Amino acid sequence: MATEEQNVFRVGSRKSELALIQTEYVIKCLKDLNPDKEFKIVTMSTKGDKILNISLPKIGEKSLFTEELENALENNRVDFLVHSLKDLPTTLREGLALGAILEREDPRDAVVMSKAFSAFTLDTLPPGSVIGTSSLRRSAYLARNMPHLKVENIRGNLNTRFKKLDDEKGAYAAIILAVAGLKRMGLENRISQYLDSEETLYCVGQGALAVECREVDPRVLSLLEPLNHFHTTLRCVAERSFLKYLGGGCSAPVGVSSTLENKELKITGAVLSLNGKVLIKDTLKCKLYMPSDDGEPPKKCPYREPRTYCGTVPGNMNAISLFGAEQLGKDIAESLIKQNALEVMMEARNEIHSTV
Repeated sequence: MATEEQNVFRVGSRKSELALIQTEYVIKCLKDLNPDKEFKIVTMSTKGDKILNISLPKIGEKSLFTEELENALENNRVDFLVHSLKDLPTTLREGLALGAILEREDPRDAVVMSKAFSAFTLDTLPPGSVIGTSSLRRSAYLARNMPHLKVENIRGNLNTRFKKLDDEKGAYAAIILAVAGLKRMGLENRISQYLDSEETLYCVGQGALAVECREVDPRVLSLLEPLNHFHTTLRCVAERSFLKYLGGGCSAPVGVSSTLENKELKITGAVLSLNGKVLIKDTLKCKLYMPSDDGEPPKKCPYREPRTYCGTVPGNMNAISLFGAEQLGKDIAESLIKQNALEVMMEARNEIHSTV
């Protein structure tokens, strides 16, 4: 490859304003580290962007917002992709991997009230007020915690949802969105209420940006490696491992919350019924070996190289820590499975597909 070509990278992105803001942010980070490199954005629409009249769970595919992008990556039409990590399946296509997970933005959910109800909170909204969300997890938590409210599906990008919220007809009293997306769009001032992450667990990977590339592409992997945020990656590997072993996705209400403090990784996982009446929840934690630890690392490592951790390439990160995070996610999934989580998830899926 000519030197000139080696300095040019094609970056795949969805066409939405938020997706482009996120892609441009990743490019800026890379430009700051590599001022001699050039980056060209290649945009495309995904199935999830095109099908807006059907709720995400009813479409029932795991790659709604990634399939077209990954096709381009596999066919060498782009060099890497920028995603919201929450949109990515926990098992990536063979040959593809996450070359970087960037430092996480606030992972919580936020309530955005319509202007007519700007003085209200979810608790004080009049009975029967309509809340818009396309997430089963958010719907289930609303049904559980706010039974006086009515939940209706709302689809489209952030701008489309805001138009529906602010419409004079007043179909929605409020919508629930991710804090991270609102902040990246410069719409933080529209947030009426933050939902406590201990009470309303968030979506796996929410708030984190991920960069997907070909697993064997040293040119791109070496470029992306400095973007990795170690603590965010460990938390997200644990969360993705939890969802992977549950076999979940957007087809059942699953929530998560994680922290990493003083080398202790803690994760809370939950599965809910669609009506919110059943909640299966547990919290587990473990101590992780960190590169800054004094002394030698364990001599026997329970993993084989090379490998990825829920699709994440270790790069220069400590593989023992990543293994511990992945194992913790599996452990919390097994705990919930013992409490009949799979049966609750199956009932949710059956209920979704039995309705027209």
